Amino acid sequence: MEGTIRIAGTVGESIVDGPGFRYTVFTQGCPHHCPGCHNPQTHDFAGGKDMELDTLLQDICRNPMVKGVTFSGGEPFCQPEPLYRLAVELRAKGKHLMAYSGYTFEQLLALPDPFVQKLLGQLDLLVDGPFIEAERNIELRFRGSANQRVLDVPASLAANAPVWAEQYR
Repeated sequence: MEGTIRIAGTVGESIVDGPGFRYTVFTQGCPHHCPGCHNPQTHDFAGGKDMELDTLLQDICRNPMVKGVTFSGGEPFCQPEPLYRLAVELRAKGKHLMAYSGYTFEQLLALPDPFVQKLLGQLDLLVDGPFIEAERNIELRFRGSANQRVLDVPASLAANAPVWAEQYR
């Protein structure tokens, strides 16, 4: 698989970035700059490092215990093409895929880059919406503020509207 992606880093074994035992990719670059962001070091588009997609795929697949992959950030949808390419390979290997985005599902559908839609089509779950410090709630599963939603992406795409993943309401 050709191509590179700009990342802030990775976590090879995570149980907090989605359901099950996961690998998390933190993309570099974010236009949202949410006050109180958990990952402010990922905001600068010039930060981080470029990584070959093949190298990243090999690293993800190194641990057979990893059942899912989470795209976090930064803003993953600022790099939809390389993430789509990676997602296709991961989906073929049976991995559960989810992403975090400061954009809402509705905003993502309106973005002009065709790879945004393609990437959405590979995802199982999406945590959408900006982090809002005034709505911070540490008791919420897989999200930081009450405005954020955990969406069932296939159902949302079929409905052309956000559909909650009920187990995470």
